[in-house]
Amino acid sequence: MKNLLFITSLVVVLSSCSKGSSSGEAADSVAVESEFIEYSNPPAEGFNQEDSDLLATLLADKTMQAMGGREAWDNTRYLKWNFFGRRSHTWDKWTGNVRIEVPDKDLTILMNIKSKEGKAMRAGLEVKDSLDHYLQRGYEMWVNDAYWLVMPFKLKDSGVTLKYLREDTTQTGSSADVVSLSFEDVGVTPQNVYEVWIDTDSKLVTQWAYYPDSSTLEPRFITPWVDYKKYGDILLSGNRGKNQLSDIEVLDEVPEGTFEEFQLN
Repeated sequence: MKNLLFITSLVVVLSSCSKGSSSGEAADSVAVESEFIEYSNPPAEGFNQEDSDLLATLLADKTMQAMGGREAWDNTRYLKWNFFGRRSHTWDKWTGNVRIEVPDKDLTILMNIKSKEGKAMRAGLEVKDSLDHYLQRGYEMWVNDAYWLVMPFKLKDSGVTLKYLREDTTQTGSSADVVSLSFEDVGVTPQNVYEVWIDTDSKLVTQWAYYPDSSTLEPRFITPWVDYKKYGDILLSGNRGKNQLSDIEVLDEVPEGTFEEFQLN
């Protein structure tokens, strides 16, 4: 396998250099290390580097590059999308502010997903007594819905462990490398496990499988990640097979008051 050979050659070359290599070997080391510089993608604080596989980590870096690159992701500020027709999000990635609108509940939540502070409006009235409940629910909706949109950018997030599993094909027959994501002390359901298919050629995520926990033998679901389009400077996919993430936008600015005031009809 090409990637495995790359990793093996990296270990051999760096080992040779550490023992006193010739100038030719040193040049080879620089050439190999340059690929890591090209795919520079520092892990978030708390990423489980020690227990993650080197190959799985390299694949995560290549996926980040294929999606537009770390710099483009860091420079992306506002994202908007609709989650399966159920609710819409406007997210300020830099500050953590989010606006969640749930039409069938006549509910709007304005909150910061870092501090978990905010306010809610339901049926035209600002929520007071049960505000904590709605803010927690808003946080849970954002965690779930954002992961369905931007998971490929979060492969090296805090609390994540990456393991290389196998070479495989997707349900449509495309070749891919499969890595697993497990979590510790993060998110709403840290016991969940995902398997992610990373396309052999494009390095884009093309499929994922969800397991409620590590003891589950069969996935709860498998869905595609297809139909990537460029939004701003990054790629995003909204096609999850039977379900669709729609109205996807990457914005440089949002209307004044998006996160501060309720827009009453």
